[in-house]
Amino acid sequence: MSGTGSYKYRRVLLKLSGEALAGKQGFGIDPEIVAKIAREVAYVAAGGVQVAIIIGGGNFIRGASAAGVSRTAGDAMGMLATVINSIAFAEGLKACGARAEVLNAVRIDRAGEYYTPERASRLLSAGAVALIGGGTGSPFFTTDTAAALRCAEIGAEVILKATKVDGIYDSDPMKNPSAKRFDTITHAEALSRNLKVMDATAFSFCMEQDIPIIVFKLLEEGNLVKCLEGQPVGTVVNAG
Repeated sequence: MSGTGSYKYRRVLLKLSGEALAGKQGFGIDPEIVAKIAREVAYVAAGGVQVAIIIGGGNFIRGASAAGVSRTAGDAMGMLATVINSIAFAEGLKACGARAEVLNAVRIDRAGEYYTPERASRLLSAGAVALIGGGTGSPFFTTDTAAALRCAEIGAEVILKATKVDGIYDSDPMKNPSAKRFDTITHAEALSRNLKVMDATAFSFCMEQDIPIIVFKLLEEGNLVKCLEGQPVGTVVNAG
């Protein structure tokens, strides 16, 4: 892992999918994947970047598609999955020598402190990585929307959206080898094209709040550092 050490961003919100933590097994948590990503995050945190992280819960359950339960109950289950992932990733960061704290939008004794923007900001300013679990704390909102909301609340400069591919394409690159990747795109164009990298609520909120988004492939070593240095990695979504 290497870089110039000259970072463009000093406070960021990193959005990870739950599926990313599952690795090839497709379910649960792969400790090797957690360790790999944690090393990257610990490296930039040691370099002075303040990192807040939101992780989805799709490696355990997706509330919107949970069978046999109401949407409200399914989303509550999904919120708990994000807390599990946050605790696991915090442990991975600590194993790398980083300070990490879990803050949850739902109150769960012994599973982290209750999230407030002020508490998260204090942790970040003190050099800790803040893992924010529990989504928005309310049903019917995705963790993408939670990431947009928390980014605004804590004054992060950018959302770093980690995906399995190296940016935003005009169609699914896994299905269409001729798919075109965007180097940059506006929030409005992403919405009008119905691109599925983030949900419409999250994109709309980022557009209203003028929050840039960088969509990139995290599991390629060094990409997080390159994003923070402002190097051309992935797709940048901004106001244009």
